[in-house]
Amino acid sequence: MRKQRGVSLGGLVGILFVLFFVAILGFKAGPPYMEASTIQKIFKAMAANPELKGASAKAIAEAFDRARSIDNITAVSGVDIDVNKDGANVVFSASYSVRVPLVANVSLLLDFAPSSAAK
Repeated sequence: MRKQRGVSLGGLVGILFVLFFVAILGFKAGPPYMEASTIQKIFKAMAANPELKGASAKAIAEAFDRARSIDNITAVSGVDIDVNKDGANVVFSASYSVRVPLVANVSLLLDFAPSSAAK
């Protein structure tokens, strides 16, 4: 007789539980990562804009607020942007945290620091 092979019912339930948890985590943590990516794209577009190279902080904040209203960004506003000079280039950056509730009193804290600096 050959020994039976395969996944038992307990093993299948365990695998499905892990896959379900990973899927829930992905669905909850995905939107903040997409928002951080969008913020970084806006920063890079702003850094490439020659009109903003010598602009005031108020003009930079207004430009970002216009772009964030188009892309529906809620995590960062124009007043949260840090503007630094890196040689001849202007670097836009921000730092923020997002708390994502998972289950009951368990939350996921995500820290983001998008920047227009080349990576």
